[in-house]
Amino acid sequence: MKKRPKRKINLGRARYVHSKIGKTRAVEAFPALRKHVPLTMRMTHSTLLQMLKDYKMVYVKPNIGMFGNGVIRVEWADEAKDKAYSYQLGVKESRFDTFDEMYASILRVTNKRHYLAQKGIHLLKYKGNRFDLRVMVQQTPQRRWETTGIIGRVAHPSKIVTNFHSGGTLKPVETLLASYVTGEEQRRYILKLHALGTQVAKAIHAKYRGVKEIGVDVALDKELNPWILEVNTSPDPFIFRRLKDKRIFAKMRRYERSYSRL
Repeated sequence: MKKRPKRKINLGRARYVHSKIGKTRAVEAFPALRKHVPLTMRMTHSTLLQMLKDYKMVYVKPNIGMFGNGVIRVEWADEAKDKAYSYQLGVKESRFDTFDEMYASILRVTNKRHYLAQKGIHLLKYKGNRFDLRVMVQQTPQRRWETTGIIGRVAHPSKIVTNFHSGGTLKPVETLLASYVTGEEQRRYILKLHALGTQVAKAIHAKYRGVKEIGVDVALDKELNPWILEVNTSPDPFIFRRLKDKRIFAKMRRYERSYSRL
């Protein structure tokens, strides 16, 4: 049986990688990053049930998708006497007496598409609403990885996703961290996020040659531990135009020109 020839990668242009589970496994392959990746598995009846038993809250999301579309927050309130199982999709929440009833309903939503189950991280909040961070990392014209920007995304009060395209609000990372860490400690913490971003980029690039830029979605828990929720290989730079410092977006566009995204 003949081996199928490998598809040639155009290294002069930025490469897009669709599979979320593939990118997750690429990041997990680096031991220093593994502790920052919440358990992520293919969603099946058994994996979702076990993860709910272990974590009580799980996010279910399509393996291929953008802008938070199709993301479901699944919860098990083990102390509840009835309707202990629930999930939220968009602004609608559905409750069930049994796991099997809920899972059947979720399957009708996923409609045979490939979905993932990920350990739920309880996000920090800003003025009562959950937020996470988008860390933008790009190859410089000298082919070095550089974190070029970090921006916060605050979820709409009635939604479970933070994406700007799904109604989220953009805020400077310094504003969102102000209630949790300040001054020099905040500056050092942001530098650690910059370093985390470049580490993730190197891990992705090690498996997917041709990737020139990534957007890392990072959740912070109450101990300020960073969790890598997802990696996007075609991140939207235009959200960074909302920042006061216009040099950030200008640099991103300059780097994009160097690897022919524009």
